[in-house]
Amino acid sequence: MLDLLIQNGMIIDGTGNPGYYGSVGVEGDRLTVFRGSVDGVEAARAIDARRMVICPGFIDMHAHSGLVLLSEPMHEPKVRQGVTTELIGVDGNSYAPFRSQRDFRLFVEMNSGLDGRPPLPGSWSTVEQYLDMFDRRAAVNIAYILGNSPLRIDAIGWESTPATERDLANMKAMIREAMQEGALGMSTGLDYPPGGYASTDELVELSAQVAELGGIYHTHVRYKSGDRFLDPFREAIEIGERSGVPVHITHFYQKSPAPGGAPQLLALVEDAAEAGQDVTFDSYPYSLGSTRILIVFPDWIHEGGPERLKRALADEDARERLRDEVEPRAPTWHDMWLTYFQRPENHAYEGRSIAEISEMRRQHPVDALCDLLIEEDLQTCYVAEGLNPKTLPAFVTHPLSMVGSDAVLLGDFPSPRTYGCFPVILAEYARDERQMSLPNAIRKMTSFPAQRLGIQDRGVLRDGMKADITVFDPRSVRAPATRAQPKQFPIGIEYVIVNGVIVIDGGDHTGALPGRAIRRA
Repeated sequence: MLDLLIQNGMIIDGTGNPGYYGSVGVEGDRLTVFRGSVDGVEAARAIDARRMVICPGFIDMHAHSGLVLLSEPMHEPKVRQGVTTELIGVDGNSYAPFRSQRDFRLFVEMNSGLDGRPPLPGSWSTVEQYLDMFDRRAAVNIAYILGNSPLRIDAIGWESTPATERDLANMKAMIREAMQEGALGMSTGLDYPPGGYASTDELVELSAQVAELGGIYHTHVRYKSGDRFLDPFREAIEIGERSGVPVHITHFYQKSPAPGGAPQLLALVEDAAEAGQDVTFDSYPYSLGSTRILIVFPDWIHEGGPERLKRALADEDARERLRDEVEPRAPTWHDMWLTYFQRPENHAYEGRSIAEISEMRRQHPVDALCDLLIEEDLQTCYVAEGLNPKTLPAFVTHPLSMVGSDAVLLGDFPSPRTYGCFPVILAEYARDERQMSLPNAIRKMTSFPAQRLGIQDRGVLRDGMKADITVFDPRSVRAPATRAQPKQFPIGIEYVIVNGVIVIDGGDHTGALPGRAIRRA
């Protein structure tokens, strides 16, 4: 007898092939596909999926849940979208390995405006111990990629000092150990110190080690380099060419305003792929970006780590320099809204623009940010208009693109993509605007990222695969989340099964926590 039978639905199997009517059975954590009649097939639970789509669970190629998921394991903002697996450790900001617990605490503080600083259920130092924290303790699966920031902190410290041969040897040893314990490759966030202090040559050396072990290079590029348009992505492609590592460019889009057009950006990856390089990217279907507000500050103020950073933020000489150097990461300060305040007296600023907050506080915008970061122990993050919405479809629908939500799970006013990324693609890009077929949209969320990450038993509905399944109503699915009201769950995602266990049942969370850490084979 099967544990579960999902019957009479339109099966879109994740390969990009057209759908067909059938049923999917689940026994334990494995699935079986039935193309014909299921008369006589017995199951402990049957779900009638008539007029619904049965597809693989969605895989998020860019997730900031590496700490929040341990504190809030039901993970409703994501699993309610149909997400069953998330890639964590992105942007160079991963949380293992850390041989020094002091460095770990400082790194959590530095990155708290992006990944939060929640209470944690335990401690760890190695990748293996960290991944163990997620097994059957979370609603979704996680896949892990090693950030280059902990590599640099361990080998060099918090300074911008160039890596020596000894430093490189130490970092390569850490890569080997991390990948042996389950990491799928290395990530960089080259706008986030201390990982952003790495030179191109350093990243080539480290990526060659990743390539030797069969991993990928997942990169938030160095947006401030060169012409600030094509040059950041040229560096990523150069790293792949010189090291032989497969390159995945994360949150690839055209900034607004930008000195050139989307076709020029896309031509970089197209030309590299046509020349034989292994290069892909992910995008999200929103014009609103979001990350820690510290990203607007120059690298020099981060030098030495968060303790020195906070002292510099309070220093008048440093502030005078910052007023000249710090610019909005959006067209204006009116287009950046702050969220995630801990102190009660600062809650009035939730969801308000930096321009509005500076007026409320009667301060220069940079002074307001400096004071708030000190008051909030660096935890504040922002949402901003920063992408060209007219060219987003060119990236989202591109043959080399996958879906990465880049969802920041913090504050009262997160980006609406935190709650709506995957349903928006199903509802708007596939159904309403017909910019791509539904099977192709689902492939971008399932088998394509699984293939990219080297996950061989998920991403496709095929006999014997892991039973990660999403069932949704293609007519009603939509994402009501907006910037002003972002915390709205999607509509039409009816059932989500993770490792054979129902997590979303008729649109409601069951409380089940069957997720696992997916380790490198």
